[in-house]
Amino acid sequence: MATAADDDRAAAQDLPAFLADVEGRAFRMARFATGNRDDALELVQDAMMKLVEKYADREPAEWRPLFLTILQSRIRDWHRRQTVRKRLRHWLAPFLGDGEEDAFARLPADASWEPSRRVEDGQFSARLDAALAALPLRQQQAFLLRAWEGLDSARTAAAMGCAVTSAKTHYARALQRLRDELEDLK
Repeated sequence: MATAADDDRAAAQDLPAFLADVEGRAFRMARFATGNRDDALELVQDAMMKLVEKYADREPAEWRPLFLTILQSRIRDWHRRQTVRKRLRHWLAPFLGDGEEDAFARLPADASWEPSRRVEDGQFSARLDAALAALPLRQQQAFLLRAWEGLDSARTAAAMGCAVTSAKTHYARALQRLRDELEDLK
């Protein structure tokens, strides 16, 4: 007969498997949303930690929607912080002087986005990545949650923190923009 301790051990073993399964897709979502590898890694890691800390005792079927909701919340928070940072940089620019170089400008470019590093079979992937990165955040979130994560409209809306009709609208607009952008590859 299985005890509560046995159930806890089984759930503890399932959680690492769940996190390993969702990690790659979550990273891509965060990377599209931030455009920065390090920020994306931090967001995914933070979302995973929050899931483990707060929701490890939940049923395994609940982990995916919870994790995606946490991740989307972290992405929205990141965008809010970036908006504030941009405003501060703009406001402080007169005090820094014209000779000051922006610290972000000194960061090396991410070589994995360079077309020369892609093989011919990866050209579509590169175009898709660029098209996804160019989508507005809400359209990007809706597309990735629906198309990549396979969530239905209601779960997508819950993860995004919006109404179902809004999630559907964002998804439809994302599909149309992607079709327009990738039309010549048919």
